[in-house]
Amino acid sequence: MTMIRSAFLVIFTCIFCTAGAQNAAPEFNFVNYQRSFPVFNEALKRKEDTLMKQFEEKKLVWPAKYIYIRSFKYDSQLEVWVKQEKNDPFKLFKTYKVCALAGTLGPKRMAGDYQVPEGFYYINEFNPRSNYHLSLGLNYPNVSDRMLSDSLQPGGDIYIHGSCVTTGCIPITDTQIEELYILATQAKNQGEDFIPVHIFPVSFKAPKSNYYLATYEKDFPEYKKMAEKLKQVYYYFDKHKNLPVIMIDEKGGYVFGDDVNIPEDVKPEVKQVKKKEATLVKFDEAELMNSVNKLPVFAGGAEAFQKYLDNLSKDLVSMLPADQKKTFITVEYIITKEGKTILPKVLRGATNEMNNLIIERFEAMPAWSPAIRLEKPIAIRLKQTIYVEAD
Repeated sequence: MTMIRSAFLVIFTCIFCTAGAQNAAPEFNFVNYQRSFPVFNEALKRKEDTLMKQFEEKKLVWPAKYIYIRSFKYDSQLEVWVKQEKNDPFKLFKTYKVCALAGTLGPKRMAGDYQVPEGFYYINEFNPRSNYHLSLGLNYPNVSDRMLSDSLQPGGDIYIHGSCVTTGCIPITDTQIEELYILATQAKNQGEDFIPVHIFPVSFKAPKSNYYLATYEKDFPEYKKMAEKLKQVYYYFDKHKNLPVIMIDEKGGYVFGDDVNIPEDVKPEVKQVKKKEATLVKFDEAELMNSVNKLPVFAGGAEAFQKYLDNLSKDLVSMLPADQKKTFITVEYIITKEGKTILPKVLRGATNEMNNLIIERFEAMPAWSPAIRLEKPIAIRLKQTIYVEAD
C-alpha cells in the first residue's frame, strides 16, 4: 500500500509542476546565486562597470556568451578570449600575468609533484569562498590523465585562483581573478557549462620559448609526442580562432579531426646557448650498486651539502628567464668508490645556461665519503632536487 501511495504522489507532483506557466519555478540565475557570497558580490560591484567599458573600448559585446582560456607555463601568461555566438571567431580580450610558477614543462602525472597540468580541460567548479580569494576549478585529472598518470594518486584540486601562491595551480592576482571569475560566471549564466581551459608548455610562436621547449625535449624525448599534439591545437586556434573537436584514444592520447596540423613554414628563430656536457671520464657502470649499507656523505655532512646547494641555488636565480619566478631542477650524478662526483646530468628544470653552471659546480664538489656495502666502498648513482626561487 505504501509503495502505491508513493508512486501516486510522484505522478501527482510531476503533473502539478507542469500544470501551467504561472506555477513554473523561476529560472535559476547563476550570477545572482554567486552574488549571495560576499567576496564575489563586492568584486562585481567594483569591477562590472570597468569590464563593460573595457569591452566597449575593444568593440566587444558585454557580457560574453562564450569565453576560452589558454595558459602558457614557461611564458607565465593566461589569455582570455571571448565571443557571442557559437560559430563566431574568438577575439582576445586580455592577457594576464601568471604570477607564480611550480614545477617545469611536462604534464602532471602524480600527486605532490608540484607540476601544473598540460592538456585540455574545462572549468568544473566556482569557489567564491576560496582560501585564495576566488578560484575556478579545472577537471584535472581528465580521462587522458587518468589513463596516463599514477593510478592511485594522480593528484587533483587544480585551480586558477588569486593570492599569487602555488604548488601546481595557476595563480594570478586578486584583481585579475575577480575579472576572470566575473567573466566566467556571466558565460555560465548564459549557458556555457563547459568553459574550455587549455594549458600549453610554451607560447609556440615565441622564439625563446620554442628554444627552451626544444632543449627540454632533447632531455625528455618521450615528451615530444605530447608537445606536438598541444602544438597542433595551438596552431589550429591560431588559424581559425575556434577550437577543434578533441577526443582521447584508447591509450590516453589526444586525437583531433581534420585540419589540425602545424604549418610547414613555422620555423621560429632561436638563439642557441650551447649546453655543457659533463666531463667524460672512464667509468664502468657495472660498478654501480642499487643497495648499500651506508649512503655516501658530503664533506662536512648533510648541513654542509645543503649549504653548497643553497649557494648554487642563489647563483642560479639570476639565470631564471625574465618571466619565471622559480623552478625545481633535478640532477643525476655518480659518487665513485673513491668519493669523487662524476657524470652529473640535469634531468629537468634548467635552461642551458643554468645547466652549464650546475655541471661545473657538481664536478667541483669536494670529495665525499663513499657509500659502503658489505664493509667495502662502492659507487652509487644519486638524484638531487635543487629549488631555485627569485626573491
